[in-house]
Amino acid sequence: MEVSAKLRFLRMSPRKVRLVVDVVRDMDATKAEHQLQFMNKHAARPVLKLLQSAIANAENNNKLKKENLFIKKITVDQGPTLKRWRPRAFGRAGSILKRSSHITIILCEKAVAEKPMAKGKKEISKKEIKSAPKEKQPVVPIGDIKHEAKGKEESKPHSGEPKQETRKGFQGIKDKFTRRLGER
Repeated sequence: MEVSAKLRFLRMSPRKVRLVVDVVRDMDATKAEHQLQFMNKHAARPVLKLLQSAIANAENNNKLKKENLFIKKITVDQGPTLKRWRPRAFGRAGSILKRSSHITIILCEKAVAEKPMAKGKKEISKKEIKSAPKEKQPVVPIGDIKHEAKGKEESKPHSGEPKQETRKGFQGIKDKFTRRLGER
């Protein structure tokens, strides 16, 4: 069974309210309520009051338990915008848009949300897909990989060791620094 509650004409920008709503979407009602109590956003308070109102509607009107409820759908839509003016330099005026929001929340029971499948068919959830073991791919040592370049049929595999010149060059730089430090 679905239970809904609406908050209309909230004098807050929908963009700011959506930051809070996105956190609690698809949560259990009790977890969402706890999350909203400690959230450090100004929009958390009206959303919390709306959630508590929806929970009260479910308990009193439909005799549902608070522990079995979760947020099925929560939306924030834009309400009417109040247009105001602010004086600016040289006799101009700058516009101020005071936005408002409409929030709708729909709670649903956990037991009702799970639909029974037809015989012989099995529904696979996203969690099962992600947790399924992937096939092991063979690990190939880097020396066995053949590097191909244009114009050449086969090139030598990379041994993984630096060239002799590089080591010699680094050793020369290292010797310069040790001599300088020894001179001081």
